[in-house]
Amino acid sequence: MKPHLLVLSGLGNSGEQHWQTYWQKLYANSSKVQQQNWDEPQLKDWLYALDESIAKLDQPTVLVAHSLAVSLVLHWSKSNANSHIVGALLVAPADVDSPQHTPDCIRNFAPIPMHQLPFPSIVVASENDPYASIARKKEFAEHWGSDFVNVGCKGHINSESNLHFWEEGQEILQQLITKMDN
Repeated sequence: MKPHLLVLSGLGNSGEQHWQTYWQKLYANSSKVQQQNWDEPQLKDWLYALDESIAKLDQPTVLVAHSLAVSLVLHWSKSNANSHIVGALLVAPADVDSPQHTPDCIRNFAPIPMHQLPFPSIVVASENDPYASIARKKEFAEHWGSDFVNVGCKGHINSESNLHFWEEGQEILQQLITKMDN
């Protein structure tokens, strides 16, 4: 299967040096959810934009979420089931419940849902991510029914991590797609 990739960026959007931006150039079968306000996100507005993007889908799709967008995926999946969503790559989830790990402007995304996702998923985590501890991300994966991949020390797995096309992430994405095929 060669699914469509729906890219969901986190707080502040993904800049030109972010792996998500590189992936959009690399994968012709990708699109991105555009949010009205990247810097002062409101959960209801972000959910609406995600719903609008998903409503346009007509093929099997993997959600590729980073940081705050991981919480968005969990909130969306609580009350939505869409047969086109067949998997999720959940990279560097931000701990929206933790005042010491995340800024106040994303507190309206709390509490982060702790239910099993209705599709296969992988949580990708870095040991030195300032927005959530590795133990907390492992806890997320357990609750969500996700596989867990520790990629070592790569910060928040964002532009500052200088990952460019992030080949390791592409391999993890392929593992998810292979799992969905089986």
